[in-house]
Amino acid sequence: MNPPEPGIGAIDRKVLQLFASVSEALARATTALLGGEPSLGQSVVDGDQNIDDLTAEVELLVWDELQDRPVQGDELRYFVAMLLIIPELERSADLAEHIAQRAVDHLGAQMSPRSRGIVQLMTEVANEMWKEAADAFGERSRVSEHLVKADEEMDVLHQNLTSEVANEEMTAAIAGQVTLLARFYERLGDHAVNLARRIELLADLRP
Repeated sequence: MNPPEPGIGAIDRKVLQLFASVSEALARATTALLGGEPSLGQSVVDGDQNIDDLTAEVELLVWDELQDRPVQGDELRYFVAMLLIIPELERSADLAEHIAQRAVDHLGAQMSPRSRGIVQLMTEVANEMWKEAADAFGERSRVSEHLVKADEEMDVLHQNLTSEVANEEMTAAIAGQVTLLARFYERLGDHAVNLARRIELLADLRP
């Protein structure tokens, strides 16, 4: 595969930047939630627009490449993969924003100690999964068995947090918000796996 380096190189760099931005947003959102830092949570909410802007910029780069000249074979596979990967990244950033909004609303202070501990574990697993997905993109590698196992661990933690909500005496409003929180983290894990599978389209390509 010998595509024009400036276009492909720029897209790759910006996609890696998106991976890093989502991972950072998730880490900061959880810190804000569990640390009772609404101002930090608000900064994550405000920063989501930057990720949206970068997403739009990468999409434009891809479409410019497709419109400027005919592409086929490995190049076409690359651009199709990008158009599948970019929306997954944007949706994942939105999930981090949703978590941050709960920090702004002081949800963390109203959660039980055990539910807070489960959320911390979910964040650690999610961050690990996102690092593996980013590495897979950078190295053009396939989905690792470890990533699949981590997703299974995330599903178990999701069930644990949901059970904790049922067992704890929370108000209906708080219980509903913690249930949503569990879903946000689970979906972040799912997106990491989805991304890794999209990246498999690139596994046999060489820049």
